[in-house]
Amino acid sequence: MAFFYSLTLVFIAIICGLIGVIEKKKNNGEKGKRRTKTQPLSRPWVDEDLKDGTDHHFEEEDADEEGQELEENVAYVPFCVERYSETEMIKRSQIFYELLNKRRSVRFLSDEPVPREVIDNVIRTAGTSPSGAHTEPWTFVVVQDPHLKHKIREIVEEEEEINYKKRMGDRWVNDLKKLRTNWIKEYLDTAPYLILIFKQVYGRLPNGKKKTHYYNEISVSIACGILLAALQNVGLYTVTSTPLNCGPQLRVLLQRPANEKLLLLLPVGYPKKDATVPSLTRKPLEDIMVVM
Repeated sequence: MAFFYSLTLVFIAIICGLIGVIEKKKNNGEKGKRRTKTQPLSRPWVDEDLKDGTDHHFEEEDADEEGQELEENVAYVPFCVERYSETEMIKRSQIFYELLNKRRSVRFLSDEPVPREVIDNVIRTAGTSPSGAHTEPWTFVVVQDPHLKHKIREIVEEEEEINYKKRMGDRWVNDLKKLRTNWIKEYLDTAPYLILIFKQVYGRLPNGKKKTHYYNEISVSIACGILLAALQNVGLYTVTSTPLNCGPQLRVLLQRPANEKLLLLLPVGYPKKDATVPSLTRKPLEDIMVVM
């Protein structure tokens, strides 16, 4: 009898031990989940200043649904469009492809002046971009003042040096070696124009209430693509610059409101006569298109 009693105590002790181990693993798992939620994976290529993008939410008292509904009373007009023959369509598509295929990122830009009217027109063209609920959530800041351009260069180079040496990591820096890039951005001084594209994470209604800007980052990104095509169309060149961790400083420098976040910085001008670009190839059509 004493033997069975001892065996029972041992059995109970084993069961208690197993329960303790299970509970410990469960608690560790929950802590791990909480840690995952509070400490997301590091993504150094994502600018902290841009994380309040398309999923931006407002406090309920800030939203003014009635005010936004008033803007929905839009008149519709007949849509007139020029239609091309199939032969003309093929010809135009080929010509446009050949034009855009010559587009390259150019880091050696001349200080030769560019007509201001051209800059106005290419930005006007970018403003034709589609946007979520036609909110047009973009601001194009054109900088031509030499002193202001140099201030922008100082801010960008200071942060970019830290990016290259500390934030970006060895893999990213190694991937850029073939392009021979670094934190020195001479083109920010020499290019006749700098175009800084800001996304508006929200707008303002006439009554002062916040206006939701749906898909603001996607909308502004599309506008940037149209802008690049418009620049290529007039024979101007640029390099798509995303100055990591510079957004807040540049926003303050350019006196932009708190609802605007820097998305892209484009130095714009003619290439220097001795400009060079990497000898790169683009993926063939069969690698980028799938026909179902």
